[in-house]
Amino acid sequence: MAEDKIDIKSLDYTQLQELLESMGEKKFRSKQLYEWIHKRLVLEFDEMTNLSKDMRKKLAGTCTIEGARIIKKQVSSDGTAKFLMRLSDGNTVESVLMKYKHGNSVCISTQVGCRMGCRFCASTVGGLIRSLKTSEMLDQIYEIQRTTGERVSNVILMGIGEPLDNYDNVVKFIRMLSDENGLNISQRNITLSTCGLVDRLKKLVDEKLTITIAISLHAPNDELRREMMPIANRYSINEIIDACRYYVDKTGRRITFEYSMVEGKNDSRECAMQLIELVRGLNCHINLIPLNPVEGRMGQRSKGADIQAFKLLLEKNHINVTIRREMGRDIDAACGQLRNKEKGGNYDEGIRKD
Repeated sequence: MAEDKIDIKSLDYTQLQELLESMGEKKFRSKQLYEWIHKRLVLEFDEMTNLSKDMRKKLAGTCTIEGARIIKKQVSSDGTAKFLMRLSDGNTVESVLMKYKHGNSVCISTQVGCRMGCRFCASTVGGLIRSLKTSEMLDQIYEIQRTTGERVSNVILMGIGEPLDNYDNVVKFIRMLSDENGLNISQRNITLSTCGLVDRLKKLVDEKLTITIAISLHAPNDELRREMMPIANRYSINEIIDACRYYVDKTGRRITFEYSMVEGKNDSRECAMQLIELVRGLNCHINLIPLNPVEGRMGQRSKGADIQAFKLLLEKNHINVTIRREMGRDIDAACGQLRNKEKGGNYDEGIRKD
């Protein structure tokens, strides 16, 4: 059974060397095998033609090439493509391909569902089923490259799930994705979005990665943030800001704050002034996000004029701010919407592996 086999795509280069040595194979075979899986993106051992038939047979008997397969695709009028992918256990996740002049960006999921409970997000409907393996995160990118025939140059961990809730697999994913023996995507082109698990955020900083970190802030004070995001009951905004200062001091890199604009909730002049005071003196960028309304979840998007006024006030106070360019609004654009729609509204259909 596949469950008894080694998930070879989740093995980093050193682990793959150790596996082949334990099988009596020569060390140089590791580079060939790693390239077949992580550069040529093959799905079957029989495709690895520079490996002996005997070696391929041994690999097929002890290992499996786990991953994700596209089962549904939606394409927006602006070229954005959203993919529903099925995992080997039958669960599904979403990935999004966005095409820019500077290259192709892919937003991936890190979990099946999410337990963070943010009230404006479709990903949390139905809770967390399980975290993704490293191979399942990698293969969202690999599958899109196989399908389009085009290289992915930027990756965002901002799909379904909280990346730092799947810490070990996510860190391994980042290291493998940026490995020169694989796709070799620069860590500077990888963005991780988190709602602010402070202890793990500080641990991530100490990993000495060169990725960009984005904080899902969405409110300028604890009272409002607790209403919007249950995780705020565990970590205060001041704790999050302290962790952000730690990141900036340690890395010299700018931190990004994601701020979804919800009409009548967090888009007032008072909220803007509180946000200004909160981040004053911090090397940061604020990304204002016109809300993708989710049926049964919190509120509607702020009016365009209110978003512009909020942005102008931040700019007048010398805060670096942009309004996120909307892509894919004519499809199920918000994280979790396509997955929920595919399940016909039955949010408890996830397949648990306990």
